Amino acid sequence: MPEDMGLGRLSAMVVAVVLLMKCINGEDPYQFFTWNVTYGDIYPLGVKQQGILINGQFPGPQITSVTNENLIVSVFNSLNEPFLLSWNGVQQRRNSWQDGVYGTNCPIPPGKNFTYVLQVKDQIGSFFYFPSLAFHKAAGGYGSIRIYSRSVIPVPFPPPAAEYTILAGDWFKQNHTDLRAILDGGHDLPFPDGILINGRGSNGYTFTVDQGKTYRFRISNVGLVTSLNFRIQGHKMLLVEVEGTHTLQNTYDSFDLHLGQSCSVLVTADQPARDYYIVFSTRFTSQVLTATSLLHYSNSAVSVVGPPPGGPTTEIDWSLNQARSIRQNLTASGPRPNPQGSYHYGMVNTTRTIRLANSAPVINGKKRYAVNSVSFVPADTPLKLADYYNIQGVFSLGSMPDNPTGSGGYLQTSVMAADFRAFFEVVFENSEDTVQSWHIDGHIFFVVGMDGGQWSPASRSNYNLRDGISRCTVQVYPRSWTALYMPLDNVGMWNVRSENWARQYLGQQFYLRVYSPANSLRDEYPIPKNALLCGRASGRKTRPF
Repeated sequence: MPEDMGLGRLSAMVVAVVLLMKCINGEDPYQFFTWNVTYGDIYPLGVKQQGILINGQFPGPQITSVTNENLIVSVFNSLNEPFLLSWNGVQQRRNSWQDGVYGTNCPIPPGKNFTYVLQVKDQIGSFFYFPSLAFHKAAGGYGSIRIYSRSVIPVPFPPPAAEYTILAGDWFKQNHTDLRAILDGGHDLPFPDGILINGRGSNGYTFTVDQGKTYRFRISNVGLVTSLNFRIQGHKMLLVEVEGTHTLQNTYDSFDLHLGQSCSVLVTADQPARDYYIVFSTRFTSQVLTATSLLHYSNSAVSVVGPPPGGPTTEIDWSLNQARSIRQNLTASGPRPNPQGSYHYGMVNTTRTIRLANSAPVINGKKRYAVNSVSFVPADTPLKLADYYNIQGVFSLGSMPDNPTGSGGYLQTSVMAADFRAFFEVVFENSEDTVQSWHIDGHIFFVVGMDGGQWSPASRSNYNLRDGISRCTVQVYPRSWTALYMPLDNVGMWNVRSENWARQYLGQQFYLRVYSPANSLRDEYPIPKNALLCGRASGRKTRPF
């Protein structure tokens, strides 16, 4: 037999074996979505506004998936300006190419489309997607994401009779272009005009339940500038999940949900058959906004009785104590069968401490927001592309200091360098009088401590090193600090940002470049073949296949 024929047969056999193994093991399932993004007239607070719709819907279509599924989302931009979607809480394992923020992706031009290829790898929980550019979030364009456990993985509570999603957030009657112009002029936004519940104002939404049954409510704060408290008249709420982590199942009469955060509660319809208020109100604001929807018992003909129940307003200690009560269920399975508590984060030595202080400097005569004195300005080329193509002059590593500088604010495209598999201690320090909410893309972290005053190394003595909640968005109370432990287990370029969208827009963000020298598919996927190229990356090649 000629040698080349033998090699050919051997190659064919290898291919056949690989195909057979794929058939035996089975590839994770795929879901396909086609979304058309348009402007449309909406009236959420009774005033005509220009909203951003997805397939004609506000909020947009819900994504319902199962751990490890592949989500293929083809987005057609029918707006008159560039557009991007990002996926709050979806970790994009090895794949910051799909994160949908300007530091990683070129915007989708008007009249064009881009197909996101996501995998909800090793994740469960409640999340949402949103438009990440140009203050589009103030016009809508957001929707919910549910990630269910695989059927073989036990869930630490009985299956509910049904599930409901609530996307709640503050809202302005002004169009997003007007709000953007206010910020571009260096001014503060006005106070919001109201609160929306699933895109509607007060009493615009009804949730129907059967008496005696238990329901799961997945709730996200998709607002722009305010924390919220929610409660259900006459009913207790059992917290079971926060951003993909099963929690200790504590019972609450009301619950604070800060900007960008998501959670799940179980509610049992165990009261007399009638209608009850579901209430959302702003927290830590001098003026309190309130919106209601209805919990309707299916066997009831009686409307709500009495006024909506009141809730906390400006009480910080109340919220701080509640936040400390949110802990990880150590014995419950997460996305994998092993218990969540099998990862002993408190026994891992930290490799680096990062202290991040927010501020509100005036730069060049205009209001800005900053982290460690650096107010982020977008570059002319997405940072991930500049890094991949080694384009010089777009950003410099080390432009984000590890500690507060105490100096005046300045403008820079700030990127922090970090090593793959490092283990960070991150301390958010807030010397201002407003609550901060921080999100880190591509990772989860363990909340080990939060308290008032100034953080110091002595604060570590009170860290929770056993069952601190793991999540991706965390609040920092006024004149307080919050500390995290974070494994850097995901290579890529990741956005660290304020979830207060005015602060994010005016510079309170930066990028964390998690780097592996191995340049291996084991650590990071290659650039997508369909990656959009712009700025100084225009005209370059992606890859042939």
